[in-house]
Amino acid sequence: MHPTLKKLQNQTRRHFLQQSTAGIGGIALGSLLAGEQVSAGRSAADPLAPQPPHFPAKAKRVIYLHMTGSPPNLDLFDYKPELSKRSDQDCPDKFLAGREFAFTTGVPKLMGSPRKWSRVGESGMWMSDAIPNFHEIADDMCVVHSMYTDQFNHAPAELLVYTGSPRSGRPSMGSWVTYGLGSENENLPGFVVLISSGVQPNGGKNSFGSGFLPSVYQGVQCRSKGDPVLYASNPAGMDRDMRRMSLDALKDLNEIQAAEMGHPETLTRISQYELAFRMQTAVPEVMDITQESQKTLDDYGAQPGGSSLANNCLLARRLVESGVRFVQLFDWGWDFHGTAKETGLTDGLTNKCATMDKPIAALIKDLKQRGLFHDTLVVWGGEFGRTPFREGRTAKSEVLGRDHYPDAFTMWMAGGGVKGGFEYGESDELGFSVAEKPVHVHDLQATILHQLGFDHERLTYRFQGRDYRLTDVHGHVVKDLLT
Repeated sequence: MHPTLKKLQNQTRRHFLQQSTAGIGGIALGSLLAGEQVSAGRSAADPLAPQPPHFPAKAKRVIYLHMTGSPPNLDLFDYKPELSKRSDQDCPDKFLAGREFAFTTGVPKLMGSPRKWSRVGESGMWMSDAIPNFHEIADDMCVVHSMYTDQFNHAPAELLVYTGSPRSGRPSMGSWVTYGLGSENENLPGFVVLISSGVQPNGGKNSFGSGFLPSVYQGVQCRSKGDPVLYASNPAGMDRDMRRMSLDALKDLNEIQAAEMGHPETLTRISQYELAFRMQTAVPEVMDITQESQKTLDDYGAQPGGSSLANNCLLARRLVESGVRFVQLFDWGWDFHGTAKETGLTDGLTNKCATMDKPIAALIKDLKQRGLFHDTLVVWGGEFGRTPFREGRTAKSEVLGRDHYPDAFTMWMAGGGVKGGFEYGESDELGFSVAEKPVHVHDLQATILHQLGFDHERLTYRFQGRDYRLTDVHGHVVKDLLT
């Protein structure tokens, strides 16, 4: 060590306490650490050990299905006949005054849905013809028509949904859940991320990162094609025994550093190396969908060796069945501006929904058949909604599209103690604003945590002198959604 650095180290409180373990400082430090250990309820050597929630939970695990770019709710779930009657009329000034939109300026034209609508299920909820397979699971779905958010651009809106803040650096929802509950399988991560489109989510890895929580709680991205986890396989020329010897040597070195410096990330590093070693055998097995029957593969539309949302929905079921606590699916391609046929509300939406509603409907049915549905919370949605008027750049186009819109949109949940065949809240007759029972994204977060047995105000982590939580300083549990 450089002499100057050594001199500075000798002046630190940490050095004083380290060299005074038999004195008052050592007693005080031991007391503080013991208290922290008890309050945290977890061992630094095994940070993913199962932990009890604050109260008995209705859900043990979560599968979160994120449609990256945000689906057009007015063309899927939120039926607006009055908007259709007023199609091609100028948008009323009261909905434009003082407002800013991502790609629309001037006075746009109102636009009713080009889709065909019908009432489905015993509950009789409205759904469009773009999602025919969802018609079959309508009575399992708890549909919230009164969602709203604070952001109208993709990345900050997505970060707000998953981290509680529109800015990077906060822990994601899956990280909070695994921090609070640990994992039910010591050979698998507690939080797994599956990306079906080959494109990272809008918020990047921050959407599933651990922020200031120990990095052992970050989402582990698995792939349905190629090596399931990048860099977990042994390098060329190294067998499993040699890998074990290498990890043992690294563990000894990290333990020495942990004893000297006391940095919690050093202990996390030890845990991550050990988990990665165990994952080498556990992950390939759970990710191998060739073990499924041909009927199951056909139900999902999954193809072994491929990379698709269908494969990832099947993998999500296999992962939660194996004890993974939080599975996050990101599917790119839901930004329906209508600037190309692929993002139009007719053929474009039909084709995109065909890759989504069949596997998700199969997932719900499969969870029910295997007795996992009642304690697995499934969440579906995007980061915001779409405008009730035409996207500005497509004003003279034959292709129909919608701009970003934060004030009113639809999401749904299923299983995990929420009501099935149930609709909550509504937007106004044109779909511009929430008419009754508003649900902010912080309320959604609080409700998800509640179903997992957490008081969202008590699931906190102290960082830079203050306690942080997923819901920031907001959010309330929407109890009307719950059984």
